[in-house]
Amino acid sequence: MKFKYILYAFLFSTLLSGCFARYRTTPRDVRKHYVNIQKPKLECIKNDTLCIQVASTGADTLPLLVLIHGAPGAWWGYMNMLDDTVLQKQFHIVSVDRLGYGNSWLKRRKAVGSIETQARCLLSVLDLNKSKEPAIILGRSYGAPIAATMASMAPEKVKQLIMVSPVIDPDNEKFYWFSKYGRNRLIQLFLPREFNIATAEKNVHSDELRKMLPVWKKLTMPVVVIQGGNDWIGDPVNIEFAKQQIPSLRSQFITIPKAGHMLTFSHLSMIKQLIINTNRHSNVMTVNLAVGR
Repeated sequence: MKFKYILYAFLFSTLLSGCFARYRTTPRDVRKHYVNIQKPKLECIKNDTLCIQVASTGADTLPLLVLIHGAPGAWWGYMNMLDDTVLQKQFHIVSVDRLGYGNSWLKRRKAVGSIETQARCLLSVLDLNKSKEPAIILGRSYGAPIAATMASMAPEKVKQLIMVSPVIDPDNEKFYWFSKYGRNRLIQLFLPREFNIATAEKNVHSDELRKMLPVWKKLTMPVVVIQGGNDWIGDPVNIEFAKQQIPSLRSQFITIPKAGHMLTFSHLSMIKQLIINTNRHSNVMTVNLAVGR
């Protein structure tokens, strides 16, 4: 009977990991990607209990652009932006491994569900800024609330916060059929570590979002929220939550009706335009964006 249960768990976990294979980038994929182009510089910001791995391109004297991935993920989730020669000429681009992912850890390699802890540990990344300009922070999906919390902790160091496909509404956290089974310890033995980390984050995410409700009113810098109307991972109602919670005086809320979740790929040109425009002006400007695609 025990063998039968293990067999079922193995078969299910194989199916589960297979379903999401196309969302996973392996170290081999990264090596292959950088065979003929310059790989970002990898370094670890660390002390006795903390390591934050970052990948960077562009001169470190340029204004800092910090990129924070969702769940699961790692620095390579922003390879297209790290490789972009236009952005490289204007920014020191730094993509992070969040705690628990890639080579980043706090005390030991495990899930860190606390949004506040994730954000506080990422503050050290802002020390890489050698320019005279505050940084731009971009967070995608589960990285968006971490980026917002980080910006609220050091508002004087942040010029603009950009949240792409944010998952921020505590009352509209999406759970899927695999969310329940992914919590089974036996099934977890057969799944990639980053999937298990993502599952652990998901099961505390709503509570963590409620804890950070006071954060939204503390955002004094311009905020841009970009949401796809056909996003099946982050419910489009998240942008309505953002409109209610974030001071709107210097903020923009952009819905792209036919777009999905991965806007940093499908609408990279639009996001680049927005970032570059911010770099040219001390205050956020209204950008004429083509959002009808």
